[in-house]
Amino acid sequence: MAKETGTAVSHLRWPGAALLPPALRESLAGAGAAYELVTEPVLGHEHVVFARRLRTLREMLDNQAAASPDLSFLISPERPWTYRQATEDIDATAILLSERYGVGVGDRVAIVAANHAEYAILMWAVVSLGAVVTSLNGWWTGPELEYAIGLTTPVLIAGDTRRLARLEGGMVPDGVPVRLLAELHREAREFAGKAAPQPDITEDSPAVILFTSGTTGRPKGAVLSHRNIINFAMVNRFLAALGAAGTAGSGQAPAGPPAPGCSIVSSPMFHISGMIAVFVTGASFPTTLVFPAPGAWDPLTWLELTARHRVTTWSGVPTQFWRLLRHPDLGSYDISSVLTVGSGGAVFPPELVRQLHSRFPRLRLGNGYGMSETVGLGTLTGGDQFVTSPESVGSAQPTVEVQIRDEFGAVLPQGKTGEIFLRSPSVFLGYWNDPGATRAALDADRWYQTGDFGRIADGLLFLESRLRDLILRGGENVYPIEIENRLIEHPDIDEAAVIGIDHPELGQEIKAFVVLRSDSQLTAEQVSAWCAAALAAFKVPAQVEFRTSLPYNQSGKLLKQELEREERPRTGQR
Repeated sequence: MAKETGTAVSHLRWPGAALLPPALRESLAGAGAAYELVTEPVLGHEHVVFARRLRTLREMLDNQAAASPDLSFLISPERPWTYRQATEDIDATAILLSERYGVGVGDRVAIVAANHAEYAILMWAVVSLGAVVTSLNGWWTGPELEYAIGLTTPVLIAGDTRRLARLEGGMVPDGVPVRLLAELHREAREFAGKAAPQPDITEDSPAVILFTSGTTGRPKGAVLSHRNIINFAMVNRFLAALGAAGTAGSGQAPAGPPAPGCSIVSSPMFHISGMIAVFVTGASFPTTLVFPAPGAWDPLTWLELTARHRVTTWSGVPTQFWRLLRHPDLGSYDISSVLTVGSGGAVFPPELVRQLHSRFPRLRLGNGYGMSETVGLGTLTGGDQFVTSPESVGSAQPTVEVQIRDEFGAVLPQGKTGEIFLRSPSVFLGYWNDPGATRAALDADRWYQTGDFGRIADGLLFLESRLRDLILRGGENVYPIEIENRLIEHPDIDEAAVIGIDHPELGQEIKAFVVLRSDSQLTAEQVSAWCAAALAAFKVPAQVEFRTSLPYNQSGKLLKQELEREERPRTGQR
């Protein structure tokens, strides 16, 4: 257990139901209410949990399907599925997996594919059997796929043609079948009309293995349980009910189910945000999930799908929202259906918040902080708080605790920067077949060590940097995000990224990569002067390199490691 130092320590909890109006508190979170919170043991440690929670993901989907059987659930470029049609196909696929491929409780089924509705159906079929979805990164090379397959020992591997082609001879153990998603979908028709078997599992049984990015070595497989994912779903349903009560101005719990929504599944389903769209968004709320055609994220496709399907929620990363705001055809599409814009894992530059509010004054903006190991659960900001403190990632969500600790494990005073630790019922079980990595990430009380730096002030968490992004310049800690936020505020700068490069005397020096708006004549000296007007001298970039673009992955996240890799031959970096 971490030792707390000082009087006002950096320890956040959800402000709690005590702050709610009495009538709303009683109707939503009171004794016997839908979102009553109690303290119970979870894996041997006391946690705040929802008293009336479901125990398996399939129960959650069945509840939603019963409430909205004829609502479109999944829409691929080829066809739509209603909730009823999707659950029928899920059941047929589950029986196929069980009877023809021998998939049972605890077995791993590896999937490597682009986002598609049939990918989602297979995921649901796997967890319906009590087996474990092993989501392999669709951008991995053959040897990387081989490593993950060897680590998790799946009984079946499924995917699309492009990605399965990377599995050359000898990469798959003898006897493990490899099938195309489309083949499995066709085979499953033989079992149409039959109900899937009921597995003997608990809420702490594993459901998903998601692989970390592997920036410090081999990727690790984070094991998420049914409880982990369902707790995230319950938190979001609770917050949605609170929001609906506030919008109505009644101070009472909303009457009836929430209105149907529509989202685009843009983040890869082997990432936490894509997995949440399939396992949480559509199973907790009456939601239509739209799958674009496979390929790189494209703002024009996004706008077209939004207008065609009357999308209500945009979820993405700041880079994508910048590209949407600056797209010349933005005004040509009817996107008035969009009510919510959300993100997670990346701090919104204050200038982006201002521009989104200016362009879409009706939007509700939100941003969360979490990671694969916490099912994305951690802190959340939105509404007026997002406008007044756009640089923060908000306050602790229900069931979550947040601490800031120093390098010795002591909880720091408020306002001090240190490493962020999280604890909740959504913290993962551990890393698959890697007890050493699990012990390094989870302490004796199941606090998760995030590897991120941040500080707590006024009840809010401020994310400073990934541990690996921290720049150590002449004994000073420099957090790139502060410099990047300053750069992006310049009217001539479209995008910016900051990294540390080796320096013989200072240890590291600061370099900025900048993408200018068209026709700009901004110079490197002017960029440095812009930073110097608002930042301490040691934070001003010593080097500025202009680019026509920055490297992003297909989900729109900046790949700083690519910039760092390019710098090594120039500076002799390790």
